[in-house]
Amino acid sequence: MTDHRIVVGVDGSDGGRRALRWAIHEAASRGGTVQAVMSWRWDTDEETAGGLAGPALTGEGDGRGRAERTLRDEIADTTGAVPATAAVPVAASVVEGRAVDVLCEAARDADLLVLGSHGHDRMYRTVLGSVAQEVVEAAPCPVVVIPSAWIGPSHAEVPAVRS
Repeated sequence: MTDHRIVVGVDGSDGGRRALRWAIHEAASRGGTVQAVMSWRWDTDEETAGGLAGPALTGEGDGRGRAERTLRDEIADTTGAVPATAAVPVAASVVEGRAVDVLCEAARDADLLVLGSHGHDRMYRTVLGSVAQEVVEAAPCPVVVIPSAWIGPSHAEVPAVRS
């Protein structure tokens, strides 16, 4: 086993699921570990908080609990779907704060940071996603952005990488 540590941003979206799946497969191929990170904020609207906060939440405990359940379910669904990846250690971290700040801090001593993109559109920022764009610019380690077209463990499609 190596010390190769991959941090992956998970937010309950399809992009987050693709990123987690890719990160686990990459860690399996390198003998590394995965740290799945989800940020949350109870004082923002749903759009800026990655869907984890909004008017329905009444306080800090609601946001943290919802984020913890979402992250736990995403990890269980992803590792359960591919038995070959079950041996990859996946740590879960739920941290209050702005997604960009939380992800960059978590990746401070990581070998790689993995994010999912939003999909296809005319504008670069929409394709990549505003959080992914900011993280790519600020991350302390190489960043892999998994495109919306990536559906499985094949590394034939090379994601966008910033090192």
